[in-house]
Order: sequence, then C-alpha cells, then structure tokens
Amino acid sequence: MKVHEIVQLVLYFGLLIGLAPLLGGFMARVFEGKRTFLSGILGPMEKWVYRLGGVKADEEMSWKRYFLAVLIFNVVGLVTLMALEMTQGWLPLNPQHFPNVPWALALNTAISFITNTNWQAYMGESTMSYLTQMAGLAVHNFLSAATGIAILIALARGLKRASAKTLGSFWVDLTRATLYVLLPLAVVFSLVLVSQGVVQNFKPYATANLVEPYTTQIPKTDDKGQPVNGPDGKPLMVDQKVETQVIPLGPAASQIIIKHLGTNGGGFFGQNSAHPFESPTPLTNFIEMFGLIVIAASLVYTFGLLVGDKRHAWCLFGVMLALLLGSFALAWWAETRPNPVLGNVQSLLEGKEQRFGVMNSVLFAVATTGTSCGAVNSMHDSFMPLAGLAPLWNLMLGCIVFGGVGAGLYGILMHVLLTVFIAGLMVGRTPEYLGKKIQAWEATWAVVAILIPNFLILLGSAVACSMPTGLSSLNNGGPHGLSEIFYAYASCANNNGSAFAGLNANTYFYNLTLGTAMFIGRFGVAFAVLAIAGHLAAKKTVPSSPGTFPTNGLTFACVLFGVIVIIGALTFFPALCMGPIVEHGLMLGGRVF
Repeated sequence: MKVHEIVQLVLYFGLLIGLAPLLGGFMARVFEGKRTFLSGILGPMEKWVYRLGGVKADEEMSWKRYFLAVLIFNVVGLVTLMALEMTQGWLPLNPQHFPNVPWALALNTAISFITNTNWQAYMGESTMSYLTQMAGLAVHNFLSAATGIAILIALARGLKRASAKTLGSFWVDLTRATLYVLLPLAVVFSLVLVSQGVVQNFKPYATANLVEPYTTQIPKTDDKGQPVNGPDGKPLMVDQKVETQVIPLGPAASQIIIKHLGTNGGGFFGQNSAHPFESPTPLTNFIEMFGLIVIAASLVYTFGLLVGDKRHAWCLFGVMLALLLGSFALAWWAETRPNPVLGNVQSLLEGKEQRFGVMNSVLFAVATTGTSCGAVNSMHDSFMPLAGLAPLWNLMLGCIVFGGVGAGLYGILMHVLLTVFIAGLMVGRTPEYLGKKIQAWEATWAVVAILIPNFLILLGSAVACSMPTGLSSLNNGGPHGLSEIFYAYASCANNNGSAFAGLNANTYFYNLTLGTAMFIGRFGVAFAVLAIAGHLAAKKTVPSSPGTFPTNGLTFACVLFGVIVIIGALTFFPALCMGPIVEHGLMLGGRVF
C-alpha cells in the first residue's frame, strides 16, 4: 500500500461524506419547490418547460397515474431512440458514414439507455453517429437518471404524507431533476474534463501513420465480402500490413460526464473510461470516479430531509458505505495477491491502464457496480477470481451501495421495509417505519421488488448455459465462462451496464434476452416501489411508542446489513461457488480458464 493511494482514498471518501449534506440539502429544497440560488436563472425556464409540455405544475398524481406516466414517457423514448438508430445512415452529423443500426441491436440499445442501464453490445466509435450519440444516447443519460430520482422522491412523499391520495407530479419531478441537478453539474464538470484533454468536437476521424507498421492476419473474403473457408471448414487467413491508425474524435466530453453523474455508464468509446480520450489523466479518472457516486450518495441525505429524519439517513449512509468498503477491501486484497500460475508476478496490470494502476482500477470497479453506473476504467474479466467476485456481488445485491441515482436508494429501502417487518415480528409488535405501520401487504411488495432482478439473473443465466446459442458467445470456458454469463444478466437485470468483457453479447439471443431483463428489472421494480409509496401515503401516521424499533441507531444498521447480506448469500451463494470461488481454488492448483 503506497502513501499516495492512502491519500487518494481519504480524499475520495472524505469528499463523498463532506459533500453529501451540501448537495443533498440543495436537492431537498429543489424537490420541495423552495427557492435556491439557481431559481432566478432556471425558474423561468422551468415554467417555460411546463407551458411547452402542457403540464400543470400544481396537479398531482396517484401512484398508478405516476407509474403510468413513467412507463409511457420511457416507452415513447424507447421507440424514438430506436428509430433514430435505425435511420442514422440517412441523417446528418455522421461524418464516418456509419450505416443504420440493425433492429435487434437498436432495440437492445434503446432499452438499455431508457432504463439507465447503458449496456453496450457494440463499439461506440464504430457504430453510432454523432447525432445518435448526442440526440439519442446523451439525452437519455439525463432523462433515465431523472426518472430514477423522481421515483425516489415519490416514495419519500409516500412515507411523509398521511391520509393522502397523491405522490406529486412525475413531470415536475422529472423537470426539476434534469434542470436543477443534472444539467448544471454536467456543464461544470464537462468543462473541467475538456480542460484536461477529453475530446469535444465535430471533426471527422483522423488517420495517423504508424511509426512501426506491423503485419497481422485477417479472414480472406470473396468479391461479395463473405469469408472464404478452407477444406477443414475454417476461414482462410491472409496477411495484412497495417501502416495507419484511425483516431476517433467527436463530442465526447458532454456525454462522458453525464454517464457518470447520472450513473448511466455508456461510454462514447468502446473502452469506456479506460480510453485516453474519455479519461486522459489521473485527475479525470478521479473526477469521473467521484462523479459516478456523488449524486447517489447525496440523495440519501435528501431523503432524510424529505422524511424528517436525518439520523435515519446517516444510518442508511453508513450501511451503504460499509458495504462499499467491504467489497473494495476484498477486491483490493485479492488483486494484489500474486498469481501462482504466472510465477507470483506482481503487480497484475493485465487489463488495466498503467496511468491509473491497480488501486484505482479496483476502486472504480466496486464503485461503478455498487452504484449501478456501469462505466469502467479496466476490464473486470482480467481480475483475479475473488477480485472479480466483488463487483459481481455488488451487482447481485441489486446495486444498492448508494446505487443508481434514486434507484439504489429505493432499492435499499425495500430491504429496510423487510428488516423492519422481520424485527417487528420477532418482538411480537406491528412493525413501524417512520410513523407508518408496515403490514404484510407492504412486506410482500418489498419482497417482490427485491426478487424481480434476482429471478431474472438466475433464469436468464440458466437458459443461456443450457443453449448452444448462449454458450457460443463465450471467450472462456469453465467457471470463468459461467461468471461471464452471470455477470451479464446481473448487470442488465439491476440496470448497471458494465460487462465482464469476455462475452460477445451482440447476438440475437443476448440482445433480446438481456433487453428483456433490463426492461423488467427497471419497470417491474418501479411498479412495486410506487405501489408501496401509494399505499403508505394513504395511511395515517402513528406516534412512536416504547415498543417501536428505532431505525436510526447502530442496532438497526447491523440488522439491516445482516438482512442484505443474508438475502444475497441465500440467493446467489451456489452460483458464486460454481463461478469465482471454485475458479480461485483451481487457480491455486495451477489451472486457469
């Protein structure tokens, strides 16, 4: 452990804890409709947006109408984004003349970006035009993040209100999240990224002559561009001399920063934040790594202010931070152990950028999977088995370590409701949470919200492992290949978007099955959360009594931590045993995959 790594960790977590009350307090004022320092500038624009959309700002919605607005808005976004992808070859701002995106990939990508998953089964710089990147993908980076925040705010209102039939207006919450939170932060941080060398232009790609040309082999093709096979049925290979390198450019910085702030994760370039044009310096790496967690962490404090219990918010913050630190400690320890198969060489830099090193790669990996961001600055596929287990575990827990903006917090609140319900049954009292009685109805829907992604992960992985079309995309066999499949479905079902980097997901099978997992994982959980919010809002608030289980102390934090870990272990321990755990044992015995 080096001194500069310790200093960076202290700075990272210190800023996270210190800024949470400041940004969280600002967001609470925004969603309460109070005046902020941006109201003079953005207030008239907010009113203009309402007039343009025909929205009555004072008209609130029931939970069913709120969910319907969420669903319709995002389905319309899905259709328009898919249409843009499938017609980009005929549209402007396409200097590379990229063709239209095939329908299956377009559908998968559209679902991915409207669900805040940003799973990418393609290389951005060789597939999407500038117009598609900006008017399609970047726009939904804002809107999908704002949707997650809006659902959380609706849940907070459901807990705070009593004998109420409404949860606020989705259109107002969506507008305020975008206008007052996401856009200002994105503008400021994108300018910082540009100052550090992140590209932002509309130029065609440049071509550079190589200092040292090299020769490689490529498949031989006929006049129609089809591969030519030899007598053995395998493609014939021919030599090709490579003397030039294409340098991709484009409006990257404006999309890079919102992929982090909105916990989206979809990079402008295929290598994501490992690409020098997305993150050229250690400072940009720190900013992007911090940006992917700061809003999600601050929303915990916002929640505390909205429900009137800041101590409870800090309790939740502590549990999330403990989960993050635990996964980071495991991954960092495992990744700094020598690999016996490679002759105990250290440090292991395969799959990592030397600009950032091992510690930054590991911290980025656990932060991006804990927050359901999905951006990466290293290839998780190259991690040691137990180091790869840590981000996979974060995914399987539901990305609730601060989580996606809004989504992570309402995800952990489902575990809170279940914890309160279990604790109440243990002492023989009706469970209460923030003045609301938690009964079987709320507990049932909380379980549904928790199990929806888990069901999608296990079912999707089982189907993929049992079909040749699922196994044919693997680059590795054995337990490592199984981890690649588990990781893909865990990432998509929990709307994370990162990949293990060893699975070819651009096939009809994976585009459709992973797209289904993303859609149900997002809107199935949102339905359960809003149903609970509406049900709680209609209840009366009851005063706390000597028998009420406090939810703002160390005892509650420990019980909540235990419930989260036990649910994750009971659901996924057999899968983890067949994947990274057995792979670790085999590696110690000299076998790799």
